Amino acid sequence: MYVDSIIEKVKAKHPSQKEFHQAVGEVLTSLSPAIEKDKKYQKNAILERLVVPDREIYFRVTWVDDQGQVQVNRGYRIEFNSAIGPYKGGLRFHPSVNESIIKFLGFEQIFKNSLTTLAMGGGKGGSDFDPKGKSDGEVMRFCQAFMNELYRHIGAHTDVPAGDIGVGGREIGYLFGQYRKLTNRFEGVLTGKGLNWGGSLVRPEATGYGCVYFAQEMLKERKESLAGKVCTISGSGNVAIYTAEKLYHLGAKPVTVSDSKGMIYDDSGIDVALLKELKEVKRVSLEEYIKFRPQAKYTKVSDYKPGTNGVWNIPCFAAFPSATENEINAKDAETLLQNGCKCVAEGANMPSTLEATDLFLKAKICYGPGKAANAGGVAVSGLEMAQNASMHPWDFEVVDKKLYSIMESIFTNASQTAKEFGDPTNLVLGANIAGFRKVADAMIDQGVL
Repeated sequence: MYVDSIIEKVKAKHPSQKEFHQAVGEVLTSLSPAIEKDKKYQKNAILERLVVPDREIYFRVTWVDDQGQVQVNRGYRIEFNSAIGPYKGGLRFHPSVNESIIKFLGFEQIFKNSLTTLAMGGGKGGSDFDPKGKSDGEVMRFCQAFMNELYRHIGAHTDVPAGDIGVGGREIGYLFGQYRKLTNRFEGVLTGKGLNWGGSLVRPEATGYGCVYFAQEMLKERKESLAGKVCTISGSGNVAIYTAEKLYHLGAKPVTVSDSKGMIYDDSGIDVALLKELKEVKRVSLEEYIKFRPQAKYTKVSDYKPGTNGVWNIPCFAAFPSATENEINAKDAETLLQNGCKCVAEGANMPSTLEATDLFLKAKICYGPGKAANAGGVAVSGLEMAQNASMHPWDFEVVDKKLYSIMESIFTNASQTAKEFGDPTNLVLGANIAGFRKVADAMIDQGVL
């Protein structure tokens, strides 16, 4: 079969890139009905072209720590596809970053950005640098060294990076400052900027708020709602914090958050203000949470049941995986379903393994895949680009309303496409095909490139 042959070629060409294999396999398998329905995609070798980035940039990042020791990290920017707009996608600073991680994220970004309806192509970047435990000075010197190479490859109409894991407002500030110094240009080359220098309101909240809006739309179609429901969240970064905040706005009760060391279960509801203080200001472990909320329970990762993520053992109506890739495996998915979970909305990128995804689809619960459910972040990045281009900022209500409208549109598009192909509850299929067709048609229109 054509699709299977492409997947096997990718595995043979890049045998060690497991995350990239997973992303390609999940997307291409779900595209099979569209490929079979319209032969123009095979005729124009669209799949063969989509799985190969336009370019991969790999570079050394050399910087000096507070002890005067020279440190060396690896930097990446993978520009995957620009058929519908400039490359757009975040930068991730984390020790796990490698070529496979960046390629899987960049590949997913193509379809996610297409779904937003905004003019954005797909790209991703980052480094194996770990900001945790580093001083502000060390983070600044690393970001400046990273931008010393990256600036050659990006631009407001070429490639517009943003934040991701390990890259927040502090890092974006240092990166933007160095870009401005090197180029003598003040332009919208990065998103997630500070409000005083070109940023957008709602950008910090966007991924979390958008994920909840998407869950709300999925449930609304089934005449359900989040009001009064218990919800579980993994992670404790930007996505998790603002997912919890928006859940409260809609009358739900989030009871868990987690980080790399453990998880909090707060039966009375997560204290969002405290969470922001611990993670956005003090940048400390969640273990500190119970000092202020002694009724909550903290569980170390080492105390999780073997082969499971402790967050998903807590019974819930809706789950919001918002930490990292493959955090829900088949065991976790089975536990969620056995405990009555009716909705999973992915705030993280590819947080469910293929086996877990299959279980959610077979159970026919409301399942929002990451490229659809977490597209709010890049959507508001696109709105930030629009504000930069017009040199006119919008107020919070305007941006939030536009975000809701985009998430509603993404759900409608994915849902209608799933119905078109005879699998109405399968939003994985619907989102992948809807995102693919826009990009693929643009590629055909623009010729063999």
